[in-house]
Amino acid sequence: QVQMVESGGGSVQAGGSLRLSCAASGYNCMGWFRQAPGKGREGVAAISTTGGSTYYTDSVKGRFTISQDSAKNTLYLQMNSLKPEDTAIYYCAAGAWPCSLRYEGYPYWGQGTQVTVSS
Repeated sequence: QVQMVESGGGSVQAGGSLRLSCAASGYNCMGWFRQAPGKGREGVAAISTTGGSTYYTDSVKGRFTISQDSAKNTLYLQMNSLKPEDTAIYYCAAGAWPCSLRYEGYPYWGQGTQVTVSS
């Protein structure tokens, strides 16, 4: 059974930073998704683990960076200049090509980690 474990969530003030981590390996595409209260699940960032191509939703471009450490089998999401609207549960997910920000393309999910940004 696939196990994916996120860590690094927490509470910060607007303008602050957090780094999320997800222990997982062996998939062509890895992604970060988020779900705010009362909203649907949104693709935030994704990475092709072989080619290294990255994908971001418009609202996080220039603020968030997705990366991977193959040696540690770990996926990261560096979040800078956080805004209250970034508040959500963040999930890491894994799947096969083609990589995208559509959650339907990711069959494997972690349990989620809460990120809260206060104004």
